[in-house]
Amino acid sequence: MMIDEVQSNSQSWLFFVKASFAISLLAMAVGIVMIPADLMVKGYLAICALFLVSSTITMSKTLRDDHESQRLINKLSEAKTQQIIKEYSDA
Repeated sequence: MMIDEVQSNSQSWLFFVKASFAISLLAMAVGIVMIPADLMVKGYLAICALFLVSSTITMSKTLRDDHESQRLINKLSEAKTQQIIKEYSDA
């Protein structure tokens, strides 16, 4: 694997992402608790919010996995093409 192909995030970006997630989750929870509504409505909003967070995490992981598999397929295809070109140029 080549050095320029390795992708990593900076520590400050990771902190920002985690802090943003925590703050938004906390703000959502406080909003649900403080809303002037019945317990049934608060429960419904809490379940919907948790389902939304879970679905978002699942979708982002799936999109990332799909992107990485496409990168691997492209690398394999490029390697096969380079091998064929090398075989024909040597002949």
